[in-house]
Amino acid sequence: MSEVVVQVRGLTRAFGKKRVLDGVTMELRAGSVTGFVGANGAGKTTTLRAMLGLLPSEGETLFLGRPLSAWRAPSRVVGAAFGGVGGHPKHRVREHLRMVAVGAGVPDARVDELLEQVGMCGAASAQLASLSLGMSQRIGLVQALLASPQVLILDEPANGLDPHAVRWLRDFLRGLADAGTAVLVSSHLLAEMQQMADRVAVLSQGRVVAEAPMSDLLAHAGSESVVRVQLALDDMVKLAALVHLHGFGLRRTGHDTADLTGVSREGLARLCLNSGIPLFLLTETRPTLEDFYLTIAHEEFEIA
Repeated sequence: MSEVVVQVRGLTRAFGKKRVLDGVTMELRAGSVTGFVGANGAGKTTTLRAMLGLLPSEGETLFLGRPLSAWRAPSRVVGAAFGGVGGHPKHRVREHLRMVAVGAGVPDARVDELLEQVGMCGAASAQLASLSLGMSQRIGLVQALLASPQVLILDEPANGLDPHAVRWLRDFLRGLADAGTAVLVSSHLLAEMQQMADRVAVLSQGRVVAEAPMSDLLAHAGSESVVRVQLALDDMVKLAALVHLHGFGLRRTGHDTADLTGVSREGLARLCLNSGIPLFLLTETRPTLEDFYLTIAHEEFEIA
C-alpha cells in the first residue's frame, strides 16, 4: 500500500450559524489520484481551502506529518490551483510565472519546461486577462507545479476544457501520480472522476461519507450489472426458461428485448450459444460512481 502523505483530521468550519464542514477526515496517498466528489455546494472548495490554511477552521491537516505552516518551503510540499491564475490581468503569462518561480526558488527554465508540457508555449506572451477558461486552467496547473511539489490539489480542473483537453488532463495527472505525486482533484463530474481517479472521497452535507479505492466503491454501488438482450420473439420463451433454470432475474422491456441481472454478458452469451438461442443484441451496463453517490449521499446530483 502506498504511503500516506496527507492526513485531514476533523476539519470543521461554519459560516454564521451554518456548519459547512462537519469533521471532514480523509487521507491522500503518494502515487494516487484521489477524486473528491460531491454536489455543488457540498463544501469541496471550502475543504480544500481549509486544508491549505486559507480559511480558519477547527481540526488539522498534516502534510508529510507536519502542518503546512511548519514547512520552510511549502510550495515544494504542496501545489494548488483553484480555477485559473491569480495575477494582475495585464501581466504576461511567462513573466507572471517567472515571478512566482522566483518566490519559490525555482529557475526560469522550469517555467518554459512546464509550459511545453501543458501545451501552452504559444500563450507565453499573452496577457492573463486574454486567456480562455481552459487556457487559464492549464496555466494555473503550471503555477501549482513550479516547485515540483509532492502533493497537488486541484479544484474542478476540468471546467472549461473541451473533450480532448479533458483526456489530456487525465493522462497528465496519471503521469504525475505514476511518478509518486499525491493528487487530489475535486469535481462534481462523477463520470469523469470514474475514469481519472484511483481513490474516491465522497463529501455529503459537510462530511466525508465514504473513502476507498474506486474499485471498492463500484463493487458496493448498490446496483447490479444489467445485461440487455434482443432476440427473436419465438426465442423469448426459451430465454425465460434458461433464466429460471439458473436463477437469473429477467424483465421484459419490449416484445423482443429484455434486461437480465445476476449474470455477466459473457456468461449469458455462452449459455445462449449452448442452448441454441441466437442473440441480435447483447450489452452490459455496469454500476457507476454516480450509482454509488446517489445511493449513499442522499443529495440531488447535478448533471454537468
